[in-house]
Amino acid sequence: MPSKVKTLREAKNLTQTELAEKSGLSLRTIQRIESGNIPKGFTLKAIAQTLETEPENLFSKEKENISIDRAKLINLSALAGLIIPFGGIIFPAILTYKTQDSLNRELGKSIICVQIILAFIISVLLILSPFIQHWFSIKFPLFLIPLIAFIVIKLCIVIKNGISLNQNNTLSIKLKNNFL
Repeated sequence: MPSKVKTLREAKNLTQTELAEKSGLSLRTIQRIESGNIPKGFTLKAIAQTLETEPENLFSKEKENISIDRAKLINLSALAGLIIPFGGIIFPAILTYKTQDSLNRELGKSIICVQIILAFIISVLLILSPFIQHWFSIKFPLFLIPLIAFIVIKLCIVIKNGISLNQNNTLSIKLKNNFL
């Protein structure tokens, strides 16, 4: 969190030494605060009072630029499941577990959970489709229906989550509880 102390001090035409004298703090304390240390208690109040501002105004409230590029890559890697069986789980899992950032790791786990559920459902449907086709004497290759649905659903999930990651830094399609 960048300090506004230096900006406010310069606006009052004070040197670090003058601010230290007026606030009753040491010059070294002022230097530390201006270099990024966050003061607390008496120190915070003394500087705020000397600079004629509220303590919360001493530090900028700029929104941290959260990098979710890794989560975008994890989401995109789920498309590997269209080419490689269970690739929609394997590749996102590798990328997620090699990720150091906790936010990207949690987003990756959410992506993997959705892909696991989707892979489980398509696997069951593909296993059952020949039996259903035989029981009802259907001539049309029934396995194509869940396969095409799987492709369309997977594409929709990846696209919708990609758009949501770009706009809101979060996933729009995720489970309420991660099981990873």
